[in-house]
Amino acid sequence: MIRFTRVAAAAVLVCSLALPAGVATAAAPDTPSAGAAAQAVRPAVLPAPTGPYSVGSTVLPLVDRSRTDPWVPTADGRALMVTLHYPAAHPGGGRPAPYSTRDEARLLAEQLGPGVSGDVLARTRTHGRTDVRPAPGRHPLVLLSPGFSVSRWTLTNLAEDLASRGYVVASVDHAYESYGISLPDGRTLTCVACTALDGGGVHGSVVTSTRAADMRYVLDRLIGAEPVWRYADAIDARRVGMAGHSIGGASAATAMAADPRIDAGVNMDGSFWGDLPTEGLRGRPFLMLGTDDMHRPGGGDASWDRTWAALDGWKRWITVAGSEHFTFSDGPVIQRHFGLPQPELPTDRAVAVTRTYVAAFFDQHLRGIPRPVLDGPTAANPEVHFQHR
Repeated sequence: MIRFTRVAAAAVLVCSLALPAGVATAAAPDTPSAGAAAQAVRPAVLPAPTGPYSVGSTVLPLVDRSRTDPWVPTADGRALMVTLHYPAAHPGGGRPAPYSTRDEARLLAEQLGPGVSGDVLARTRTHGRTDVRPAPGRHPLVLLSPGFSVSRWTLTNLAEDLASRGYVVASVDHAYESYGISLPDGRTLTCVACTALDGGGVHGSVVTSTRAADMRYVLDRLIGAEPVWRYADAIDARRVGMAGHSIGGASAATAMAADPRIDAGVNMDGSFWGDLPTEGLRGRPFLMLGTDDMHRPGGGDASWDRTWAALDGWKRWITVAGSEHFTFSDGPVIQRHFGLPQPELPTDRAVAVTRTYVAAFFDQHLRGIPRPVLDGPTAANPEVHFQHR
């Protein structure tokens, strides 16, 4: 089995800290073939977005100098890297948007094993075009936060799909919390927080509260008085959602509790750290979407039962049969491409289920479009189980 030293050492956190694509909870590996070996030398292609818009993409480096970074207090503020995906005005134009930097991909590939090339991973083909003009109108904003130790680009297939459906999507990298985050000055920040976790002195609530503050700052810079994006008028500041994978999903609830500007939230397979305030989320909607093995009621993560009881608005608790922790990210695409062990749920279904339910949730709660798929089980999605409605 592929080793994953830092996070695997903290097995009790497996629900809230992201596992790289080849790590346990996957089904028995497929037998490697010559075809798979040849495929691993050429770049993967992310699944095509399903919405009517072409996708624009741009990267915004941000530094919040009003705060001390909790992992490196001597740093010059709290560094954040943000990728914006958004509905583009016209197809074509611009350059193809990169998936990741080589340094970022190399550092993650080292954790996935010798069969994964960082260079090939970095060249994964996306569907975004850099710095093209947004489609006319004002579009809802969705914030995305990745799992612990992985980068924002591991949520690219979801970000592109939401953008193609008419959302501006801000995927955020949180300094020192992933194996590699490349900055414009040429530095690549590594996972200092992973080392702190190994030492046993860090509680997940430190991560979620820090990310909540990160998202507050990102919102200030995107929809505040002096926005940093040249096309900020494409964002409808009255309609803001947040979703995240693993501890990024837990951070969605923490961020909503701290910031009333976030209208709706999604936790994709993350354990909740700490309790919601007594007033819950003040009636705002929340979706819990996770693995069936761990996140069904009584499945091993009691934090979901506790949080479900505290949610005071529209809410759904949905699990996906055959899924594993990384299912709700680009993990299935990476696993399949490099011949890594794969879960029971096929890659195409993993991508489709995640996109379908996350988009339906935001359509219903940010755009006022009823989505019956959220009302209960459907024949089209037999893997999806509604635990509570």
